Amino acid sequence: MHQIDSHSGVKSPAVESDRSTTQLINFLQKELALSAAAIAMALRYREQDPGPLPMILWQYGLVSLEQLEQIFDWLEG
Repeated sequence: MHQIDSHSGVKSPAVESDRSTTQLINFLQKELALSAAAIAMALRYREQDPGPLPMILWQYGLVSLEQLEQIFDWLEG
């Protein structure tokens, strides 16, 4: 995994990805009231079968189709 270059302040894609995942998890917990256990389960599934976290949540029945649409709307915003 790449680190932040302290001279240029440029962040690697891995750091940006971690930040966006953290922001998504905060949204899922605050706006959709998804439990930490459900999110942890989805993250474990993603380790075995990599893919977008919103799709994994939906595939395993952890969010409804309506909630999935809300997630995509938030991601686009």
